[in-house]
Amino acid sequence: MRFRFGPFVLDKDARELLRDGVPVHLSPKAYLLLEALLENRPKALSKADLHGRIWPKTFVVETNLANLVAEIRSLIGDEPRRPRFLRTVHGFGYAFRDVGGEVSEGASPGLRTRDAGPAHRVIWERRVIPLEAGENLIGRAHDVAVSIEAPGVSRRHARIVIEHDLATLEDLGSRNGTYLEGRRLNEPAVLRDGDAFRIGDQLLTYTSSRLDTKTETIGEG
Repeated sequence: MRFRFGPFVLDKDARELLRDGVPVHLSPKAYLLLEALLENRPKALSKADLHGRIWPKTFVVETNLANLVAEIRSLIGDEPRRPRFLRTVHGFGYAFRDVGGEVSEGASPGLRTRDAGPAHRVIWERRVIPLEAGENLIGRAHDVAVSIEAPGVSRRHARIVIEHDLATLEDLGSRNGTYLEGRRLNEPAVLRDGDAFRIGDQLLTYTSSRLDTKTETIGEG
């Protein structure tokens, strides 16, 4: 089985990473990490799970995993603050964005199979922002999934958790609150396609319709 993302293909049988058909050197442990994340994408894997896969029955410091993530990001040209492929799930672990597909044995490299499940997104002003499986933080910080640069928005204001096609919205103790259907949230609430909610004074809309996987800008008119 091979996994494609951008110009890269990870070939499980050959145990190698290719960029435009050319092998890319990856350390053995970094290969195991990349393989695990690709096999489970877009599901987020916990640090404990990844430690068990890469260093079974061996104690290692947490920075070892972070170093492997940095190695992979360096080779695939990913930026930690705005990752295209490998994202950090804060306080939990890591996940690989579903931006490619599986290439079946004997199939043409251009043919890919994709998950037919719903695509979760939020719309803020003219931006359409994709949400991933697991935790999606919302706030002013640059390393969150949904970055809202606006007054009244906390650095880590709220979060949307995607689990088994279910989306829940939760306030993270923000000063100006998170509102759904005009009600300030004191506990997680289920989001449905088309629901509008407020982060401070900023209005966002949740959608589970199928759109392109990249962040989009909605044109005027």
